[in-house]
Amino acid sequence: MKAPFIAVLIAMSLTAATASTANAGCATGAVVGGVVGHFAGHHALVGAGAGCLIGHEMARKKHHRRYYHH
Repeated sequence: MKAPFIAVLIAMSLTAATASTANAGCATGAVVGGVVGHFAGHHALVGAGAGCLIGHEMARKKHHRRYYHH
């Protein structure tokens, strides 16, 4: 049971490392949201979706602050 979960975490980490900033935020958020959702009542997919949206938005805001506000 733990082996597939760990494999998914490794794959998502590699994806986050090679993706653009916004996509990396989505991937990171999806992993965190999936884990939280799993432990909060077996709602891993809902948690991953919400985490992706939140991570994407946070990465977008960070990128905007870094490159557009001097």
